[in-house]
Amino acid sequence: MIFPLLTLGTKAQKQDSGQWVMGIVEGNDTIIHVRIGDVWIFPEHKFTSKRQQQRYSRYVEKVKKVYPVAVEARILLNKYEPQYYALDSQRERRKLMKNLEKELLDKHKEELKKWSISDGKILLKLINRETDRNAYSIIKDFRGDVSAMFWQGIARIFKNNLKDGYHPENEDLILEEIVRKIEMGYY
Repeated sequence: MIFPLLTLGTKAQKQDSGQWVMGIVEGNDTIIHVRIGDVWIFPEHKFTSKRQQQRYSRYVEKVKKVYPVAVEARILLNKYEPQYYALDSQRERRKLMKNLEKELLDKHKEELKKWSISDGKILLKLINRETDRNAYSIIKDFRGDVSAMFWQGIARIFKNNLKDGYHPENEDLILEEIVRKIEMGYY
């Protein structure tokens, strides 16, 4: 009667997803070393008012809305950058960029029309996080100096800066925490 219960318990256990690295044998003991992924610990947020909690919740919703677009930007940059630099003529490069812009606008135009300025700011931060490059340098590399200066001017009108970096240790700490929670499946 006990034997079937013991076998049920062993079937419920899952294989560890860690990578086996090394084992050390000391006498009759074997010590196995396993490499595991990072473990993130986030502080519990203590809100002093209901308004602070609502602001945080709205910020989380904005990041959840914008984050997939930033991930898509990283994927497209990794895909098209080698193709772009492999092309010989400036004409072919411009044609590739126009086709890419058309594809992106067809896909996201209606969604982007509904975004607020703060959604755009979050997107710029997340693109910087995902690509390790600010939006200004990306525009400059693919569209040229004049285009980058033009879009920087437009961004400045809306109190934004394409040259702003991403600082997960300081000013973007909460954004980094939210993104990590999204990646872990918490949000």
